[in-house]
Amino acid sequence: MNPKENLAKLNLELPEISTPGGSYVSVNVRSNIAYIAIQFPILNEEYLYQGRLGNELTTEEGYKAMQLCALNVLAQVEKKIGFDKIVGLNHIDAYFQSGADWDDSPIVVNGASDLFVKVLADKGKHSRAIFGVEKLPRNFSSGLTASFTIETK
Repeated sequence: MNPKENLAKLNLELPEISTPGGSYVSVNVRSNIAYIAIQFPILNEEYLYQGRLGNELTTEEGYKAMQLCALNVLAQVEKKIGFDKIVGLNHIDAYFQSGADWDDSPIVVNGASDLFVKVLADKGKHSRAIFGVEKLPRNFSSGLTASFTIETK
């Protein structure tokens, strides 16, 4: 498994990592678990995919937004820990804001889940939870947190 080669095969590049918007760190390592703070659909400091799924954004755009959130998670991991230290992705928590009648959140979150498996292969298999929320910062349509088991040697 070579995540960088897998990204290249998908014609994807890791974005620049964003700086936390508050008093916290973007990657917090406790023992052999790395917790990645919420990542939004930001591409090299440009805010993308803002609005509500089902209103301003389509399900397909939501899939792409969640994929970008996952790319930002991977960028944080590579920069702060290194792909070579990943034992596996444990769990993701996906957040979205939507219109009242929209109900395609599993499809949207597959944008992240599919990417993790394509890039990390078996190490990208994970459990997940999906949360619809009233509002996300900067009117982002989606956000994603993750936890990884890592080698600490």
